[in-house]
Amino acid sequence: MNYRPMVWVLAAIVVVSVVGPHTDAAAVTPEAGPAPSALKSVADFDSGKHKADSESAPGAVVYRRVCAACHEGQVPKAPHKMFLQMLSGATIHDALSTGLMATQGQTLSDAERIQVAEYLSGGTLAAATAYAVAPSCTGKSAAFDATRLPLHSGWGYDNARFVAAPEAGLSSANVGKLRLKWAFDYPGGIRARSQPSIAFGAVYVGSYDGAVYALDLATGCVRWKFKAGAEVRTAIVPYQATAVVDGQHAARIVFGDVIARVYSVDALTGKLQWSSKVDDHANATLTGSPTYYKGTVYVPVSSLEVTSAADPNYECCKFRGSVVAIDAMSGMQRWKSWSIPQTPKPVTKRADGRSTYAPSGAPIWNSPTIDARRGVLYVGTGQNYSSPAGDTSDALLAIRLTDGHLMWTRQMVKGDAWNVGCMMAADHVNCPKENGPDFDFGAGTILMRLASGRRVLIAGQKSGWVYGLDPDANGKELWRTRVARGGIQGGVHFGMAAEGSLLYVPVADMKDEHSGRPLVGAPRPGITGLDAATGNTLWSTPANDICGGREYCDPGISAAVTAVPGAVIAGHLDGRLQIYEGTTGQLLWGYDSTQEVTTVSGSKAHGGSFGGGGAAVRDGYLVVNSGYGLYFHMPGNVLLVFGVD
Repeated sequence: MNYRPMVWVLAAIVVVSVVGPHTDAAAVTPEAGPAPSALKSVADFDSGKHKADSESAPGAVVYRRVCAACHEGQVPKAPHKMFLQMLSGATIHDALSTGLMATQGQTLSDAERIQVAEYLSGGTLAAATAYAVAPSCTGKSAAFDATRLPLHSGWGYDNARFVAAPEAGLSSANVGKLRLKWAFDYPGGIRARSQPSIAFGAVYVGSYDGAVYALDLATGCVRWKFKAGAEVRTAIVPYQATAVVDGQHAARIVFGDVIARVYSVDALTGKLQWSSKVDDHANATLTGSPTYYKGTVYVPVSSLEVTSAADPNYECCKFRGSVVAIDAMSGMQRWKSWSIPQTPKPVTKRADGRSTYAPSGAPIWNSPTIDARRGVLYVGTGQNYSSPAGDTSDALLAIRLTDGHLMWTRQMVKGDAWNVGCMMAADHVNCPKENGPDFDFGAGTILMRLASGRRVLIAGQKSGWVYGLDPDANGKELWRTRVARGGIQGGVHFGMAAEGSLLYVPVADMKDEHSGRPLVGAPRPGITGLDAATGNTLWSTPANDICGGREYCDPGISAAVTAVPGAVIAGHLDGRLQIYEGTTGQLLWGYDSTQEVTTVSGSKAHGGSFGGGGAAVRDGYLVVNSGYGLYFHMPGNVLLVFGVD
């Protein structure tokens, strides 16, 4: 599952929105955290207001009277209340007033619409205008450089996440000179988890409220702002389109939001080119970043239905993962390949008369890897949501680029069916009989060419195992190495990196997963260097525990790591951004992102746990988001930009 298996996740689920995309120059609005909290900002999280109970709020009465009948599992395509509780209040109010829910909203007064929005979001609409806004660019800082084309490295192109010396401007020789140049805050947010990208002389980054920014790389001023329909947590993937505009190939960016909509936006103007809904399941979402290759965007589709199953009234489960191929110029779908070929059907009747559906699950929440030589892409899948567990969950899939045909599959853990209902009472109706272990593949696979010329496909799993497979022999296993204890929040999460035959493996193992599931052995948080040819461990650097009792603090590495010549950049769950020497694992540089900084808007902000996207590197700059703010991790709301003095 997509990193969500906590009891408290029932009230802290990623957003599902009901409004469409638009450009918006308005101030960023606050967003809720764990409902029924009144978590309006990082400051509220820090001061403990997130523990407040809002069920007595006026909007709670209106919600139960008007909304609950549809949004608590009764209507298949209506987002569950748990997802609505992570929307910004302004988004909910707009949907009820002028958006897709305006018909239903007509039965309410504007005061009642505001009350519902504030109840579900946990924030006040009035607070939306209280934040300082980053300055707009003028003069030279507003000019894009069309010659600074996107690098074909990192999510969206190459999961090896290695930036070579000429493009990086960073290596083990000079990373010690990195200094903070500027910071950009997301007012009212508790999380910052989109992978930034650098191209055309700009930083592109998504945010918790659906805003996507183009920022001047040198100063942090805002060149333009685009508003998607919901939170953008994927990477922003820049690409040069095949179309010619004013004598040049058009500059585009592509990204996805958490309601499973993909967007292509002009990288120089911020104007929408097209958007496409890739899955009509109410709880479908996009976590893994789209991959661009020769005019096609390949989109992995995941789901939050795993959490809906915590509601005993919910008929679990009907989602199945997929990869969708979209024409990069038109937005038209070329094909859709399901991780589970069969459509879910009722398999059992529960005592309350509701049905259980299967097969379900096998979400895909990692960026696809392209194998041009064999004409396929590789992705990993998560667990099944309902029984029986199938043979494509916790598996690696090879999918043909031309038509989406499944060429081969290699399952690494059999019999894995799990949902958040398993964390409730022992007799919870939606918990599959397998009850776990929930060992997804969340990190993108890496296709490596060794010095010998042999190719190896690398995959890391939440189980704590890393695998080397033969891509030219239908995924035959070459080696496997255990680097972690593993667990629901353990093992390898969002992304490894590679330089030559050296593989960098981050380990997230938490001290206490809060899952109630027994774990065998001690946690092994930190980072490990493996030989990709053999799987042998070259070095291992444990993460020391500096938390000192801080709430939601943990030393492990969940976020994707990024490699530059001779070094690897890793963001820890305790808020440390650290750079390790590539051949020894020795610490070269570090920065505490939880310290308060003054941002380009003049506001004060700080980071928190690093989770999801890792660092973007180019021209001597290192750009990274800090603040995960969910799932027992420290909140934060800042984009940090470092440069070499």
